[in-house]
Amino acid sequence: MNRNLSRRLDDLDQCKHLYGKGCAAKVERLLQSFRDTHFPDAESLVRFHDTVLFLRAFPQSARVARLADSLLIGIGFEVRRLRDIGADLTLFDDEEFSGVANTLIRDTPTYDVARWMSARYSQHVTVEWNIYEQARQMSSNLTSFVPLLADDCLVEADTPYLTWLADAADGEDKILSWLLERIDNLPLSPLEKTATYDALQIEILWELGTLPVSRTLARRNPEHLFYHREPLLQRKQVSLADELNSAPLSLRRLSQSEGEEILDMACELLEVRYRELYGTTRADRTNVIAVDVGRGVQLFLWGMPADRRLSLRAYHSGTTLKNGVPVNYFEAISLFEWMEVGFNTFYAFREGETAWIYSKILHLLHQVTGVTCLSAYPYQLGHENEEAIRSGAFWFYRKLGFRPGRAELLALTEREEAKMKREPSHRTSAAILRKLAAHHAFYEFGDGPRGLWDTFSTRNIGYAVQKKMASEFGGDPQKMRSIVVEVICRTLGVRAEDWTEAERSALQDFAPVLSLIPDLPQWSMEDKQALVDIIRSKAAPDEVEYLRRLQHHDKFRRAILALGSLPPT
Repeated sequence: MNRNLSRRLDDLDQCKHLYGKGCAAKVERLLQSFRDTHFPDAESLVRFHDTVLFLRAFPQSARVARLADSLLIGIGFEVRRLRDIGADLTLFDDEEFSGVANTLIRDTPTYDVARWMSARYSQHVTVEWNIYEQARQMSSNLTSFVPLLADDCLVEADTPYLTWLADAADGEDKILSWLLERIDNLPLSPLEKTATYDALQIEILWELGTLPVSRTLARRNPEHLFYHREPLLQRKQVSLADELNSAPLSLRRLSQSEGEEILDMACELLEVRYRELYGTTRADRTNVIAVDVGRGVQLFLWGMPADRRLSLRAYHSGTTLKNGVPVNYFEAISLFEWMEVGFNTFYAFREGETAWIYSKILHLLHQVTGVTCLSAYPYQLGHENEEAIRSGAFWFYRKLGFRPGRAELLALTEREEAKMKREPSHRTSAAILRKLAAHHAFYEFGDGPRGLWDTFSTRNIGYAVQKKMASEFGGDPQKMRSIVVEVICRTLGVRAEDWTEAERSALQDFAPVLSLIPDLPQWSMEDKQALVDIIRSKAAPDEVEYLRRLQHHDKFRRAILALGSLPPT
């Protein structure tokens, strides 16, 4: 990269923090100066792309937004030019930089994502077959719907799988859609269909071209844009306590067509970044909530359909648009008043009012679900996440009011804070940040007791169920389910035959856990009936009903906490 271009990109990067009188005009002139610029390599193009994308999401004026849109439209042509001159474009394969217009997404998506891509973008996806690597999986998984294939593949070493599939599908270009349809028609559960397809490890190539799915062009233009004529809000200006105690947000439930549009966009923005979120891929497309929280920010939240829900916890996920541009995604997994929150801001927008947007997401989640104990995953803090260690993510959460859930880590945090107070220039070492990121951090509010969930994990309950299955049922899950379901039905005084299929499925998940509660038979009829209502509400149209019922059953809460919490150290 020549010095002049490097200097101009430095100047453009500074525009992200340029506000006040005359600043918009300066940003407009600098953007205008890039109109006919050609970039010598992928690195300089990505740097330009991400800065302009930031300015489109956080513009100082209407003209800044229009110029940013115009420049971003040209990005795809610049990618094509670099490809034509033989430039190295491998940088676009990195998830930090992927998804740029006119690039290629090469991925091995799961069954649900492959179905979605094949149905929605069939003209833009192809399959790259590696028959040698996939032969064993094909011989195990294809014989049930490719007649006579077993006669070949079970005894021959050179089975031409592609020929078999192309003949069955009436053309090689139709194999993927044909295969997905065959699997979809199998009399299997959603998880079994997923396992059948995923075992084939099919690599799909998605040509983004100038589709409005690339992160370059992804938009859902709002009625009005918000212009930043003053400095962006900083973390020190955000109070979670004030936000969570503020007036309720004005929520709007989207129509099914609007919900479909949002969830398709959410799937796109994840796939072009080589990511997949269970709660987005398998979301309830009929139950999407939207809220405009101001400053050009729209939040969207959705839950899960009954047949895709987790066994014990409730699951919600969502995404955020800033002036119509996707800037993050999030997930929330809850039990009683406790919620683990995953919050992921896309790389290009890390400098853009992240703490304020996060506070609004937490406000929305609390308002919808009633949770009062918020937990940040260790990964979010930096556990096995070097990018979070480099950015000091732990301190992002700590300065918002989160506390480590382990006493020794809280003590370490307070020692670091004392050093910072004595020496303002002190910076926490990467080694200490890794220690601090080893366990969850918590933010609690409301009138309830603190620290109840510090050492809790549903995984601990799962381990206990497996030990019971091994010791009492010879490791046979079917035997355990049938017996404990019968016992729990007698204990609770219910006839599961009268329940819906989804309710019976919830009971099968709950029964092994309930069998671990020693005093369950002695519970009052009122407590037992409330527990029955909780189980059945797992299959309700909206999983929020399940959470709300949980939050009113103190006896069940204490039992679950006892099963899932580690003993104090």
